[in-house]
Amino acid sequence: MHDAFYIASKTIGMAARAETWLIFALGLGLLALRRGKTRQATIWLGLSFAAVLTLTTLPLGDLLIQTLENRYPADPPVTRVDDIIVLGGLEEVGPYRRWGGIEVNEAGERLIAGVLLARRFPAARLVFTGATASLTGDRAPQDSSRMVRDAWVALGVDPARIVLEQASRTTSENATMTRNLLKPQAGQVHLLVTSAFHMPRAMETFTRNGWTGLVPWPVDFRSSWVPGTWLEPGWRLDKNLTDLDTALKEYLGLLAYRIAGK
Repeated sequence: MHDAFYIASKTIGMAARAETWLIFALGLGLLALRRGKTRQATIWLGLSFAAVLTLTTLPLGDLLIQTLENRYPADPPVTRVDDIIVLGGLEEVGPYRRWGGIEVNEAGERLIAGVLLARRFPAARLVFTGATASLTGDRAPQDSSRMVRDAWVALGVDPARIVLEQASRTTSENATMTRNLLKPQAGQVHLLVTSAFHMPRAMETFTRNGWTGLVPWPVDFRSSWVPGTWLEPGWRLDKNLTDLDTALKEYLGLLAYRIAGK
């Protein structure tokens, strides 16, 4: 059941990407041209052009991401912490295996936040949860957690404080496998560290899987639009498309997790 949900989450997620629909529309337009249906081709190609122009000039993804990021405030007040739980997804395993060193993606603030929080709460355990998530399988899924552990130790964290959960591939598995590993007790306080746009789904999932005493600690904020001001146009298809894909994937993930009871 877990494998089926994992495969579905990865494959269906591809359909949530804006470029998938752009390519589909362009394909229909070219097919219509080949068949001599000029009117249909004009419609599909025109829609594709309008969509690309809109995505290039307007940061629509920023607005969608901001709705998710507004759910939980940054730096909430906390006085005592038992566990600092950092969700995976920050690591770039391919370059790490090829070149060594510490290789992170745009979610790398999760790794940094773990170190800063470990210094702020010296009695807390620092936990990383996540394995390499690949549909084709992986010979060394623990490389993700190993890289993070090496980074934390290099940045001054005592190895005795670090706990690694090295098998989970989804947020749901993060919640269940980390709970089985840590065996949290009533009255304990656990900081949950992940990207701000992902925090709503993470909190729902961890809570649904029996966690109590959770304090959301969002990092990696990506939206920049200030409510009450004009939405400034630009010329960044790459960034706008990435933000839109991120938002669409997260909204679809929230819906899928709720339907599946995850």
